[in-house]
Amino acid sequence: MFRIVLPVFVALLVAIVGGAWSVRYALDHGFGMDTLTVGPWQAYPDLGTPGASAYARAAVARRGELPLGRAEGLAFRAFEDGSGAPLERNCTYRIAGEMPTARFWTLYAVDPSMSPLPARGIRAAGLQSSAVLHETNGAVTVTASPNPTPGNWLALDGTGRMILVLGLYDTPIASATEISRVVLPRISKLGCG
Repeated sequence: MFRIVLPVFVALLVAIVGGAWSVRYALDHGFGMDTLTVGPWQAYPDLGTPGASAYARAAVARRGELPLGRAEGLAFRAFEDGSGAPLERNCTYRIAGEMPTARFWTLYAVDPSMSPLPARGIRAAGLQSSAVLHETNGAVTVTASPNPTPGNWLALDGTGRMILVLGLYDTPIASATEISRVVLPRISKLGCG
């Protein structure tokens, strides 16, 4: 009897542990999410829609996020700069270019767990479209840095990795016809330390 029960028990244990590990891996690595990539920026256009996969919905629920529906907008995330290097809080970056058409946009920094970076004094680690200086051609240049800079300064604090989040609200690019023509600002590292 023991020769029959032990292999069955081991097989069940391997199946349960392997299944739990594979689900956690899939949720942590975004499987099932259709990704739109524009340079270093990534978005998940279907995330807030009924068309999102079960894995995508589970990953969002696990993180406690509230994704935007297509009619509401689209959130782009950048994990690295234009050269492919991870974004670090102790470095200075230039985010420059034209912003896509949107009624309102936000640009802010978060840590890898998607929690907003701590405020630096009275300066939050975020900017919004109504409070930035625009160039004559409509483009925007933002400097994300731990050190104060003139112009549009995105204040960074601390050390370690970060993610930049560009939220576009009430934007036509969330529609299927516009999504392939998206142009987003470039992210260039200016230095560290």
